[in-house]
Amino acid sequence: MDFDLPEDLRAYLRELDEFIDAEITPLEQAEDNIRFFDHRREDARTDWDRGGLPAADWEALLAESRRRADAAGHYRYAFPAEFGGRDGTNLGMAVIREHLAHRGLGLHCDLQNEHAIVANNVGLLLMLEYGSEEQKRHWVDGLAAGTKFFAFGITEPEHGSDATHMETTAVRDGDEWIINGAKTFNTGVHIAEADLIFARTAGRAGDGTGITAFLVPTDAPGFVVEEYLWTFNMPTDHARVSLTDVRVPHAAVFGQEGRGLGVVQHFFNENRIRQAASSLGAAQYCIDRAVAYAKERKPFGKPLAANQAIQFPLVELHTQCAMLRALIRQTAWTMDTHGTFAASEQVSMCNYWANRLCCEAADRAMQVHGGLGYSRHTPFEHIYRHHRRYRITEGAEEIQMRRVAGYLFGFMDRAAVKGV
Repeated sequence: MDFDLPEDLRAYLRELDEFIDAEITPLEQAEDNIRFFDHRREDARTDWDRGGLPAADWEALLAESRRRADAAGHYRYAFPAEFGGRDGTNLGMAVIREHLAHRGLGLHCDLQNEHAIVANNVGLLLMLEYGSEEQKRHWVDGLAAGTKFFAFGITEPEHGSDATHMETTAVRDGDEWIINGAKTFNTGVHIAEADLIFARTAGRAGDGTGITAFLVPTDAPGFVVEEYLWTFNMPTDHARVSLTDVRVPHAAVFGQEGRGLGVVQHFFNENRIRQAASSLGAAQYCIDRAVAYAKERKPFGKPLAANQAIQFPLVELHTQCAMLRALIRQTAWTMDTHGTFAASEQVSMCNYWANRLCCEAADRAMQVHGGLGYSRHTPFEHIYRHHRRYRITEGAEEIQMRRVAGYLFGFMDRAAVKGV
């Protein structure tokens, strides 16, 4: 067994670092752009007069970094070559996402809003997999360039983690569908051309089939953004929306009618392994910063690093990072080799543990840094606030553990999922 990273991937990480140093860091430091990364002034990101939405100049800076990354051939790394990408793999994306997060917070990778110079644009991958030819013609180029977006309308106010008890419904009326319901935590809907709304079209509450995905224009009559939900970290782009007799053509169906949950699961598996890798990178960053500080700080005449009370918690976290890194890379390799759904159990393991580990690493880094760690002169409280949400979103850690338990205790069939 060969556990070495492919040389072309190692070379690409060096290429990325050179691009960041030459293009992205200077942009981050230009004029007063650093205000968005100065934790004492990070409210500059928030437009308090528009319900807490991201400020226009903050989103413009992100767009410029995406444009530069795209021009340099990095933004589309994960996409097929025919769409300007490099045919990136799940393993490659996991390694890259960890690498970017391990560099620390910055314009190269700001996970508060899922921004990175190598796009985690699962929307495009889903479009290529499930979109009709008409939908692809409309969406692919914009999605690939990062200039066109659609949001995901999955979660409902009364049914957070249980998508099968979806109350949003869609009823066929000739060549149209009429949609009624509500969705919450629709991230990015303020800049989205459409919202990918999941609605029950057949069957009963609790059924895994009978749910259909629709690309609903955000300017459709009856589609209303009711509010943006303020969160632990700001700004917010997480909307609660209502749909009242919203009409869409049959061409708005995304994927197969009644098979919408398959689209959701595909999205989750692709996104969760990459997000787990990001949490791992952020955790390792916190540990490395804490170790460096413990070597420098000398209370009572000796370095903090000489104390086992400082050493041992960081040793445990560092060990967990090493073990998690091996599992994430093995899981990503399995997805590349045997298909997206071949490692669903392992994806859940990686996801819930990485998110918890990042929170623990940020908390420990605060403790090692003492009062300074609790202040906004260090990045740890920001990292904690951001990554704490991942223990809830896209499947709470309890949902992930329940999924693993399903395989472990025989309630779910590994062979059936893996197709063997």
